[in-house]
Amino acid sequence: MAIDSRTVSYSIIVPVFNEEAVLPILLRRLDLLLTRLNGPAEVIIVDDGSSDSGTIVLEALVKRDPRYRLIGLSRNFGHQVAITAGMDAAQGQAIVVMDADLQDPPEVVEQLIAKWEEGYEVVYARRLSRAGESRFKRSTAHLFYRILGRMTSVRIPADVGDFRLIDRKVLDALRQMPERDRFVRGMIAWLGFRQTEVTFHRPERAAGETKYPLLKMTRLALAAALGFSDVPLRLAIWCGLVVSCLALLYGGWVLVLWMSMDSHLVAGWSSTMVVISLLCGLNMLMTGIVGLYIGRIHAEVKHRPLYVVQKRLGFDRAQAAPASAAAHAMHE
Repeated sequence: MAIDSRTVSYSIIVPVFNEEAVLPILLRRLDLLLTRLNGPAEVIIVDDGSSDSGTIVLEALVKRDPRYRLIGLSRNFGHQVAITAGMDAAQGQAIVVMDADLQDPPEVVEQLIAKWEEGYEVVYARRLSRAGESRFKRSTAHLFYRILGRMTSVRIPADVGDFRLIDRKVLDALRQMPERDRFVRGMIAWLGFRQTEVTFHRPERAAGETKYPLLKMTRLALAAALGFSDVPLRLAIWCGLVVSCLALLYGGWVLVLWMSMDSHLVAGWSSTMVVISLLCGLNMLMTGIVGLYIGRIHAEVKHRPLYVVQKRLGFDRAQAAPASAAAHAMHE
């Protein structure tokens, strides 16, 4: 017996970008997960502009298995936008986001669901360890979460990625936040609701290469800092004040030397260039910080679509997959 798609209990969102190597393992473990869930589920795979042959595999899967859906974006819009595209299409009462590289183990989803059934509306997965990652990446990630925690008034859990479960009511609230530079984990933290965690040891990537190199991690960190804190702007003000005070002190010292007719008062080219270079550098730094905020405002006021969908497969079915058990009651 098939169950109407409106009664879907779980939506599992998996953003994919050139993950051809890991797809066979990922799909096998997702199949095993779906058979163990206590209600009907859908898996929404968001192809974020992949250029490999994984799209062919996914299209064939969606055509033969009604539990899977595929959203193909017209280009690579980025991981956070791909997550958003999947959330916009989710029909479940509980929505799970996980990465395709299997560093977010599908088996942990059952622990997330167990906490959701206890009444929690946001359940995030916190990493106890990060296998296969360099010391540099671990240390910079640790530093990022600690600095971000001090910069923002919102409590964003440390050592937590986008691997989490959110309730339908949380998703409905999240969809009212249309900002372009998205930091989804921070946006969910800002919403509040009743939150808890489950812990897990993050394994190495099953196959393929990381899609979050240093440059993308830096961009994500900037999006988090600018989107949830005005500390950089306040830092610019304080730096300006400090430099101005130092300049006034230096000017006063020069004036005292001039009035005392000190013979050492010689207009030195080197010292002049040092002061000018320092002031120009600080001015450019402060202007750059302000420019980042203005750039975000510019992106918002253009009101461009957050993403463009090239294809949608599996969403036109009137039925979802059969449940492995009776339909799960709507979570209160």
